[in-house]
Amino acid sequence: MQAAVLLPIVMRERPTVLLTQRTAHLSTHSGQIAFPGGKVDKEDAHAIAAALREAQEEVGLDPGFVEVLGTLPHYVTGSAFIITPVVALVSTGFSLSPNAHEVADVFEVPLEFLMNPSHHRHHRVAHEGEWREWLSMPYQDEDAERFIWGATAGMLRNFYRLLAA
Repeated sequence: MQAAVLLPIVMRERPTVLLTQRTAHLSTHSGQIAFPGGKVDKEDAHAIAAALREAQEEVGLDPGFVEVLGTLPHYVTGSAFIITPVVALVSTGFSLSPNAHEVADVFEVPLEFLMNPSHHRHHRVAHEGEWREWLSMPYQDEDAERFIWGATAGMLRNFYRLLAA
């Protein structure tokens, strides 16, 4: 399944990345930390249009505050999603109205924290006779501990690699 997510960098004095926590009742990826985004619909002209539409539907991010920089390479998940990460700058002054059905919380994590490889934890576990590996980037803010992992952490790690190259 084709999907697109917005990797929104909020242009604060110290830039941050806007993330969501999915609601606990969703059938897939419930409770997980994620970028705004979702399935690319046939009505979407391309992945960028899908990411912008999904960000507006999920958190109410007005596309007028968003400047798309480009896309990262596709990220393929173990659950057969082919995700196009869309990197964008978000100017300040926006207001959000999260979709309560899909989004339990919206928060920001300093870009500096996410791009520091000392915060990238590698995990490896045997499952049904095969080794599975994934990344996490645990982050503590004033409200809660945020366990960023899986596809979201993987795409952030790819973004780090792009910037470090």
